[in-house]
Amino acid sequence: MILRQFLHTNPVAASYLFGCGGKASAAVVDPVGDIAPYVEAARATGMRILYVVDTHIHADHISAGRALAEATGAEYVLFEGAEAGFPFRRVKDGEVLELGNVTATVIHTPGHTPEHLSLLVTDWTRSTEPWFVLTGHTLMVGDLGRTELASNAEDGARALYASVRRLKELPDHIEVLPGAYSGSVCGRSLSGKPTSTIGFERRFNKAFRIEDEDQFVATMTADIPAPPPDAARTRAANAGARS
Repeated sequence: MILRQFLHTNPVAASYLFGCGGKASAAVVDPVGDIAPYVEAARATGMRILYVVDTHIHADHISAGRALAEATGAEYVLFEGAEAGFPFRRVKDGEVLELGNVTATVIHTPGHTPEHLSLLVTDWTRSTEPWFVLTGHTLMVGDLGRTELASNAEDGARALYASVRRLKELPDHIEVLPGAYSGSVCGRSLSGKPTSTIGFERRFNKAFRIEDEDQFVATMTADIPAPPPDAARTRAANAGARS
């Protein structure tokens, strides 16, 4: 297993490159800005980028996903329900992306956006059990992602509640690698520590540990952080809408 985390400050976001060094197969998740660091990281580790995955259609920054996929010959991946004006690899809930001895299983985790996905990653040379989960803007360290782009905030919160219940089914030892950390507008109580575990968040993440659905909805629809400036325009651009 090879894993690289890229922490960005403008915008505040986290990207990842991971894969199988032995089989020279990698994926990049939620790339931001200049594509050169991802290309160089793949070159330095002797891996070819097979997939570029956006966990959702972002509204806080212009995704580098399609540019990176085009430059490297990788498949650009979104959840099958994403509404985009360009061709992409449509993945389903439960679908597995193969990266040599590493696999990434798609989990549909809507709520932040309807098409949001997470990736549950297993290194088969180490164990048959998953090792970590890339959670995008669904589960972050200290909080959950704000709901957006649903017909109303309550619908988004109820979708997020269902997603949270799925993530709670994961064992406590599973590492959580989120798509943002403190300073991001996508959450309210985010930690500056950009990694955690399911078990730690289950105990200490106030939103993640709520069990009652109505209480969860009330919490997630109270004091929702304002969307970033030009959020609608940014999301439209990332979805391939013509200006």
